[in-house]
Amino acid sequence: MMKFSYLLAILLVVLSACTEETQKPNIIFLFADDQTFSTIGELGNSEVITPTLDKMVAGGVTFTHTYNMGAWNGAVCAASRAMLNTGRSVWRAYQLEGNQDEAAERGEFWSQLLQKAGYETYMTGKWHVKTHPDKLFEHVTHVRPGMPKDFWSQRTKDSMPHGYNRPQSKQDTTWLPWDINNGGFWEGGKHWSEVLADDAVSYINEAKTKDAPFFMYLAFNAPHDPRQSPKEFVEMYQPENLSVPQNFLPEYPYKDSIGCGPGLRDAALLPFPRTNYAVQVQKQEYFALITHLDQQIARILKALEESGEMDNTYIFYSADNGMSIGEHGLAGKQDMYENSMRVPLIVIGPDVPKNKRKDVDVYLQDIMATTLDLAGVDKPEYVEFNSLMPFVKNEREESFYPAIYGCYKHHMQRMIRKDGFKLIVYPHGKVMRLFDVNTDPLEMTDLADNPEFAEKKQQLFNDLLALQKEMDDPLDLEILFN
Repeated sequence: MMKFSYLLAILLVVLSACTEETQKPNIIFLFADDQTFSTIGELGNSEVITPTLDKMVAGGVTFTHTYNMGAWNGAVCAASRAMLNTGRSVWRAYQLEGNQDEAAERGEFWSQLLQKAGYETYMTGKWHVKTHPDKLFEHVTHVRPGMPKDFWSQRTKDSMPHGYNRPQSKQDTTWLPWDINNGGFWEGGKHWSEVLADDAVSYINEAKTKDAPFFMYLAFNAPHDPRQSPKEFVEMYQPENLSVPQNFLPEYPYKDSIGCGPGLRDAALLPFPRTNYAVQVQKQEYFALITHLDQQIARILKALEESGEMDNTYIFYSADNGMSIGEHGLAGKQDMYENSMRVPLIVIGPDVPKNKRKDVDVYLQDIMATTLDLAGVDKPEYVEFNSLMPFVKNEREESFYPAIYGCYKHHMQRMIRKDGFKLIVYPHGKVMRLFDVNTDPLEMTDLADNPEFAEKKQQLFNDLLALQKEMDDPLDLEILFN
């Protein structure tokens, strides 16, 4: 009898452990590429068509002030993804860049931490991180590069590559987003956003037959350029019906000294000088890509619902960085303005409140730490970001970050956003720009030379110097501005 009771106790412990394992929530990460924060209908943009993202906003918590820290090179998305997958802030992610394989051998990447916690890990789509995903995920389908095709390599001294520096006029029809002969997103015969949705649906149908919880890393290339989508989506928008940004400029006065001149690929998407019509056409193609992406997300969510796993799954939606299309005369994401640094972030899940907005300042890389929290993983010391769940559960209101930090390249741009103000610093030419982002969200009134704000400017500059030290920032601004 004693022996039977002992065996029964062991069996109950084993069954309890198994039950605990299967009760861990699934996690799906949906990642857009170059989507700015203001491109979701439910969040106030009446021009863009996003029914699926609108439903996600209504069904969960949206963080309205979510930032990327910036980048050490023009490929902002690469730095963003390195931070996200390694848990390091921007300059420590840069320091790790050449040693990512060693970090992978130590099991320090996001997917590896979840795999140790019992998760089956899956990845498809854009990667743009140096260590190959085959080393980090158990299942990998498609691995897409930074952009579908290096159109920029076609540039010559006398001409721009196809798809750039356009449209020059209303008669300029040299680029058709639905022309599959241009390759890009159409390489392989099916749009890459549709391929990714196919991959995701297939894996969900496979995963529902297994006991282990799953982590899906689904990284779209859209709405990154080249701006290609099916004709029906492009025709949902007409350029003349799309607004030109209030903070539009034909040319940004500091574009060359901050690395955003004609030699930057993103900057060359629009012609120089910028025109109202070119901005409207680019918005048409950008919004079309987002609406097409939205439809693919609907397919993924439908498959999840039909699998019976929706009620045990947390879904995160965000983008690697924002995008400017004419704001301040800029095109791209290599600047410190809100359009470039700020992204959408939506969380839905079993116990997530519905239709809530959180205006607390967070980083998009906090998603990584949040999933560790949900999976019951103790956050390693090297992970510098924080779980969003205290905000989701209304257990915390104050940001983990006294200030938001931003940078572009080692020597080009620095930024601090704190207490409703933003200070942008351009080392070349010793230029500072100061904005009251609470009263001036479009960052149109520069207060840097206003004597009334001299103390605020100096205070923010001192705070930025302190942040630089905290971030291992290699640029010595103090010497440059003394």
